[in-house]
Amino acid sequence: MVLLEEVNGKLVPRGSEEDIKAYLNYKKEQQKKTHHRSLRSRVGRKSSALRWLSDHLPLSRLDRYIIGKFLGTYFFSIILIISIAVVFDVNENIDKFLQHDAPMEEILFDYYLNFIPFYSNLFSQLFVFIAVIFFTTKLADNSEIIAMLSTGTSFARIVRPYMISAAIIALLNFGFGSYIIPRGNVKRVKFENKYKNRGRQDVSANVQLEVDSGVIAYFGRYEESMKMGFDFTLDKFEDKKLVKHLQALSIQYDTLSYEPYHWIITGYQTRDLQGLREVIQNGNKLDTIIPIQPQDLMASRDMEMTFTTPELSKYIERQKERGFSNIQQFEVEYYKRGATSFATFILTLIGVSISARKRKNGMGIALGIGLALTLTYIMFQTITSSMAINANFPACIAVWIPNFVFALIALYYYKKAPR
Repeated sequence: MVLLEEVNGKLVPRGSEEDIKAYLNYKKEQQKKTHHRSLRSRVGRKSSALRWLSDHLPLSRLDRYIIGKFLGTYFFSIILIISIAVVFDVNENIDKFLQHDAPMEEILFDYYLNFIPFYSNLFSQLFVFIAVIFFTTKLADNSEIIAMLSTGTSFARIVRPYMISAAIIALLNFGFGSYIIPRGNVKRVKFENKYKNRGRQDVSANVQLEVDSGVIAYFGRYEESMKMGFDFTLDKFEDKKLVKHLQALSIQYDTLSYEPYHWIITGYQTRDLQGLREVIQNGNKLDTIIPIQPQDLMASRDMEMTFTTPELSKYIERQKERGFSNIQQFEVEYYKRGATSFATFILTLIGVSISARKRKNGMGIALGIGLALTLTYIMFQTITSSMAINANFPACIAVWIPNFVFALIALYYYKKAPR
């Protein structure tokens, strides 16, 4: 038996040695239990706080899981397929590189360093479709989609992280395609024209454009290699009446001049129409400023791909003001950059709607349908773009037609998706 005696304000146990040891051990056990209960209480409060935060965060664990799977599969498919494409391209063009003595440094850094991002962005829709169908089919085969739906999660809620991933990819595609890849395309296109012999156009004929208000220039023939035009005329109109006419045998852009738009005209004749009077002057050489640049006269192959989106918009506007008619391919490229980025959302919705249902034969049918739809989309976009370039069909409508059609297809498959 242990008695507690107060000594100097403290309780001191009194009794046999064995009883005192038992009493002290008991006190220690009680202190441990009290400490553990306090810890459990604090942990419980912390778990409740974490649970509240996870419920109110913009991205739940399900969102992060699907986004990680989507983006990981997307970038992996890009690395895999583009690596194969590089191997095939090397095998196809190695003879041309050797024939034209292309330096290894230019092959690697001017061509392939820009080849990879260009084609990755060009076929991004295909990579999106492959990524969505591949990992969503695996989720369905593992009954993970069924488990999500059985907890009361709607299919629309499951689609949300897919759309977030599609938004990330669309922004990347638009940003790279509008501002970064065009800079690299300058080197890539120059390399292709120089070493792959893809038929760069160095001559243009019958070029007419407005250089100023009421001032029309005409080039019967222009040769880019010499920066020289032939059969050149310059007409000035006031109130729809011709008041001045200049005709020259040749005109050459002065590349050594510090001033822009500096041209040298040779073998010219001017006619100044003053009512019923006409003043004619002849000359051998005339230095003049005409607001025309050589690139305004040439629309070389893939030239539209070397402009950033703001530069492309300014170029189209300037060419329209000058009356330059051959700008359809530039308009198609301008509108296509936004349309293809938006197509990421449409193709993602089609992919997840097709592959979310569990099938006995796995991803075979889903992958086949997805690839067929993707190739159909690319072919459809190519056809409508050709209509805009060759048949003067409005470029904006032509580029967006495939998106309108496939948006209806996406809604159809979305309604048939498992609920």
